[in-house]
Amino acid sequence: MLPTLPPIDIRPFLAEDIGPGDLTAALIPHHLTATAEVITREPMLLCGRAWFEAVFHALDAGVSIRWQIDEGAQAASDTLLCRLEGPARALLTGERTALNLLQTLSATATTARSYADAVAGTGCKVLDTRKTIPGLRLAQKYAVAVGGCHNHRIGLYDGILIKENHIVAAGSIAAAIAEARQQSTAPVEVEVESLEELQEALAAGPDRVMLDNFSLADMVAAVKLTAGKVELEASGNIGLANIRGIAETGVDFISIGALTKNIKAIDLSMRIQLVHDHA
Repeated sequence: MLPTLPPIDIRPFLAEDIGPGDLTAALIPHHLTATAEVITREPMLLCGRAWFEAVFHALDAGVSIRWQIDEGAQAASDTLLCRLEGPARALLTGERTALNLLQTLSATATTARSYADAVAGTGCKVLDTRKTIPGLRLAQKYAVAVGGCHNHRIGLYDGILIKENHIVAAGSIAAAIAEARQQSTAPVEVEVESLEELQEALAAGPDRVMLDNFSLADMVAAVKLTAGKVELEASGNIGLANIRGIAETGVDFISIGALTKNIKAIDLSMRIQLVHDHA
């Protein structure tokens, strides 16, 4: 089942590209209509259809888009993703913005799928982080879920994550957690860098503990020491090469910044096929 779509406001994306007007598309007579096709040049997991559609429909409600594969479906290289038909100017003006969004969100979902597959069967969930592309936080978190991974907190407002600098400022792990409980009912997570800090954290009663750059041996020890009292999340220097071994230590979650910040956009191509003169 696909995740719920977040609200989509396509106006900022169009504004940064079009500004006061598309000077090049204005060279094309306004009465011309066209058809176009979008293909992928590499294997991918499709994500972002709603954003793609929103671009063209904001430019002209008469643009028709017929998708050939579903949201969240895998596509091989050279697969036809969709066909478009509508005013030629609208297709030309919306092309880059629509492809930028589709290639970025598909890249995020494709990356997430590779990480989800890597931990399959372990019971461990892979989480995203706040290391998202500015302006695309909700869209990328949607794409992460489409790819089979899971969302950490959305922002600074829906969960408390006490990290090293917060601990230094508060005075101690215990003091930071106590203050968090005083101020909010939001879930409280604390980052620790050693087994000793883990013991201090457990005594203070957070909801989750983040094990920052722990060795495999220390992760195993942390799982044993915690004995299910709180959730454990592994983080730091984790990639596809080592994620399976970390998941098998028994931690509940693994957070991966690369799901959203290290993506490589999918290579997509949109080509005009036919132009019709309806003058």
